[in-house]
Amino acid sequence: MNRTFRSLRIRNYRLFAAGQLVSLTGSWMQRVGQDWLVLRLSHNSGSAIGITTGLQFLPLLLFGLQGGVIADRFSKRKLILGTQVSMGMLALGLGLLDLLGAATLYEVYLFAFLLGVATAVDNPTRQAFVSELVGGDELSNAVGLNSATFNAARIVGPAAAGLLIDGIGTAWVFLGNAASFIAVIAGLLMMRPSELFPAPRLSRQRGSVREGLSYVRQRKELLLPIVLVGIVGTFGFNFQITIALVDKVVFHRGAGAFGLLSSVLAAGSLIGALFGARREHPTTRLVIISALAFGLLEVCVGLMPSFVLLAIALVPAGFAAITFSTAANSSVQLASAPEMRGRVMGVYMLVFAGGTPLGAPLVGWLSQELGARWGLLAGGIVSAIAAAVVLVLSVRHAAARREAVPAPTASGRAGPPTVRVTVPDAAAAQ
Repeated sequence: MNRTFRSLRIRNYRLFAAGQLVSLTGSWMQRVGQDWLVLRLSHNSGSAIGITTGLQFLPLLLFGLQGGVIADRFSKRKLILGTQVSMGMLALGLGLLDLLGAATLYEVYLFAFLLGVATAVDNPTRQAFVSELVGGDELSNAVGLNSATFNAARIVGPAAAGLLIDGIGTAWVFLGNAASFIAVIAGLLMMRPSELFPAPRLSRQRGSVREGLSYVRQRKELLLPIVLVGIVGTFGFNFQITIALVDKVVFHRGAGAFGLLSSVLAAGSLIGALFGARREHPTTRLVIISALAFGLLEVCVGLMPSFVLLAIALVPAGFAAITFSTAANSSVQLASAPEMRGRVMGVYMLVFAGGTPLGAPLVGWLSQELGARWGLLAGGIVSAIAAAVVLVLSVRHAAARREAVPAPTASGRAGPPTVRVTVPDAAAAQ
């Protein structure tokens, strides 16, 4: 099988990936439908979209670390079954309310928050479960294919949602998402537990969250990518707000055009994910450089003068965004001990998505007060500056480690550390 798709040779992973493709398509449909429903109920308020998005990601901020502990303590497969059933029921409930014309803005807020509670457990569990599906040798490839699946769904989902919203309304988008969870649940039930690579279970003990935080803090190869992911995720990855506002406020388009822009962004991301799946050992340098490229490209997207040029600019922006996120995800998982992976990914998802409750309302307010384009411009500028700062810190850390290596003596034995003057280069960021 082609090197890019080698993880698909594993039956359990094939079942997981197929179910995810269907379910994530429905989830992207719901995301577009939710944004459009909020715009309708709030009379085009950017702040209302920001609040909805913030509430959906707030549980990750509140409970993300506990979700990582739960992932390390219990069967990941059974946990994902529970979270997927919960998410499906929430989509069904919102769809029925909308279909009956009974949905209000505050009810959308409530459903968004409850969905976030399920996601707080689902995200770190699902991320750590990948290693149990394929083992360590194929982990980087499987993470890349997961991103490809995610972005393939992001191409189809928003486009389908736009057509459904324009044709028959937002309610059927939510109901379609509810039905899509059947695929991932069926895939999980069909798996062969004997072919999994289970990590050691965490026993019930106090201080598990603190242990996970300490583990990350003491390892720069984990800490630097996670800090950068947190900043870019908080301020740069708010396309569901910024693109919706630019589409409707700047270019005066509708749901179909918004779905098209989301799909174009996903197309660039899909290409980046497939390239990432071929990479076996992503480096810290790749994480930082792709974050810097993403920030600069997001600024370019915000400056585009026409709808067509905006759509074109979203392709490389999507490529850079997914290159950054897959490289960061893979490098963090590969650098984590199996028994700590759930908690490490809990920290990772906490800063990646948990910062959205802070960034989304701020970006929504900024877009409303200064203009829709400023959501993109500010996110890109902050992301680029953060990448540049982390690059400097990474180079200094690598230089300090080289300085700490004892210099060999004439006898060939290591002598005391010597003071050397070095000029850091780009390779040190690895």
